[in-house]
Amino acid sequence: TSLIGKINPDSVDDALANGLYGGLKSALLKGPTAVLAEVESSGLQGRGGAGFPVGRKWRFVANEKRTPRYIICNADESEPLIFKDRVLMDTNPHQLLEGMIIAGYACGASEAWIYIRGEYEHQAQRLERAIEQAETRNLLGENILRSGFSFKIHVHRGAGAYICGEETALIESLEGRRGEPRLRPPYPPTYGFRGQPTAVNNVESFCAVPHIMKNGAEWWRNLTDDPTPGTKVYMVLGHVKNPGLFEAPFGLTLRQIINDFGGGMLPGSTFNFALCGGAAGTIVPPALMDSHIDYSSGPLKGVTRDIKAMEKRWTQVISMGAGSFLICDQSISPVAFLCQLLHFFAVESCGKCTPCRVGTWRSLE
Repeated sequence: TSLIGKINPDSVDDALANGLYGGLKSALLKGPTAVLAEVESSGLQGRGGAGFPVGRKWRFVANEKRTPRYIICNADESEPLIFKDRVLMDTNPHQLLEGMIIAGYACGASEAWIYIRGEYEHQAQRLERAIEQAETRNLLGENILRSGFSFKIHVHRGAGAYICGEETALIESLEGRRGEPRLRPPYPPTYGFRGQPTAVNNVESFCAVPHIMKNGAEWWRNLTDDPTPGTKVYMVLGHVKNPGLFEAPFGLTLRQIINDFGGGMLPGSTFNFALCGGAAGTIVPPALMDSHIDYSSGPLKGVTRDIKAMEKRWTQVISMGAGSFLICDQSISPVAFLCQLLHFFAVESCGKCTPCRVGTWRSLE
């Protein structure tokens, strides 16, 4: 996020003057094998919520013998409370394009799609302008920077389905079918878009790649003392003084997010609970405010009436998800809040699976 507000997002000249596409130039000098090794060594994990290692996914695709191979950027961002990708695309679109080009080079792909939610029309137009500008500077298209590598990026607008944030439903939609998840295996790296090897990554994941290529894997790992390397873009919302977006290392606690970055609770507000990770995240009580937040945790397995046992299990880690934290004070009823969440999932269920199609409505009732 370092260039937010400092560059004109509609100017490729401004982007180049501020060091963008430097990571691409470095990648083209290294070669695809070295790029894969660098991204793997960095430990970069996917920023869409699951935290799967980016380099490992790219290697799966690169190792597939079949061609063509494809790159897809998941810019659907239909999860309530999540807006980080919109900000990244809006303020620095060339950073995203650069990361995707490097991914294509590493995976041996020649074509890519940005699947962006239909409501992000302004951002879609900005990306299309950035693609045109990059092509005029030979940063995209045929024989990029005379390297012999050619790569095209297309922008595809979604139709507003929450389920299309899931990568296989996104691929189904991109292919012109109803957006429903596929049965897996096979997984997209072996059988993805048009049945070909495909790497699907989140906007924030691609945006991290140019910095790793320019500064090295060791630099990325040294940005934090936490076991998860690099930085994360967080969103803090609700009853805090300074709601918004910030970038920080991993290993923060909920208390730090509220006090250090959210400016503390609003006057007269007392912390009641937080929804961590997005709408599909976890509801966290006051007793767990000092638990670390990371990808390494899973959702709470089952439900227990023994609050002490639950708190003990949760003292280590709270699930990061996509990085959104909705802070609620004493004026919010957890039951009413849960009803709103369940209503969202009931109306957004794609209807493919009975437990979801029927179960979300039964839960709401």
